[in-house]
Amino acid sequence: MPELPEVETVRRGLAPVMEGGMIEKAVINRPNLRFPFPENFTSRLEGQKVLSVGRRAKYLVLDLASGEVLVMHLGMSGSYRIELAEGVSAPGIFHHPRSEAQKHDHVIISVNGPHGRANIIYNDPRRFGYMDLVARSEMETHKHFVNVGIEPTGNALDGALISQLFASKSAPLKAVLLDQSLIAGLGNIYVCEALWRAGLSPERKANTITRKDGKATKRSELLATSIREIIADAIKAGGSSLRDHKQTDGSMGYFQHTFNVYDQEDKPCKSNGCKSTIKRIVQSGRSTFFCPTCQR
Repeated sequence: MPELPEVETVRRGLAPVMEGGMIEKAVINRPNLRFPFPENFTSRLEGQKVLSVGRRAKYLVLDLASGEVLVMHLGMSGSYRIELAEGVSAPGIFHHPRSEAQKHDHVIISVNGPHGRANIIYNDPRRFGYMDLVARSEMETHKHFVNVGIEPTGNALDGALISQLFASKSAPLKAVLLDQSLIAGLGNIYVCEALWRAGLSPERKANTITRKDGKATKRSELLATSIREIIADAIKAGGSSLRDHKQTDGSMGYFQHTFNVYDQEDKPCKSNGCKSTIKRIVQSGRSTFFCPTCQR
């Protein structure tokens, strides 16, 4: 499943083509994806101006002039293809090729925007993605967002906040960092990478890096900084280039070449002076990669 940097990369690819544009036509080629489409889905899109293309956690959100927001989730294998007069592009940068088979083109949104007319095509072989229409005024209380935690991309995520969020959590750090109700958008890859940068073991109890008074500790501050930096680096590089995801211009990503621990089992640790190797363990059914020497 794509993580926050992948979704942000897709957003940045769609925004120049869609923002300020008018949706002239919407076509759905099946009645559902993971869930059925909302009632009158296409007619509620057609004729609407796209005010902005945003992101909340792992959701893409298109703010429409009607007062509704088109909420889109990529699921496991969803991708977008942009067809312009001058050619085709695809937003997102990820490691394995994405489906381009037209039989998996489930939604086509035709927009007349800043770059002229464009078809925005949603392709999803596994159909784990979904789309919904939500009233703008109900966004924060809607089921998609009511339990979504803080974004990890700004200074609001600091050591003090992590200390407060984790104070009552005795579960392993890895598991707590994957809790979307605390910090939104983090997934397996970037949690592994952030913990390595912070020198913290994924097996350490989350509340051991906190203070009872909720103030920052050296470890909580370092973790917050590591999370913000790894997300920023991945967005800058265009995403992690993992399976089934592609950037809007169709190119594949390169951030995976800078992974320090993720999928690096038995390879030397890249920390200066460390002679250990990266290990893999399974936590809650997911692979965790870490250095047993550097991460405590």
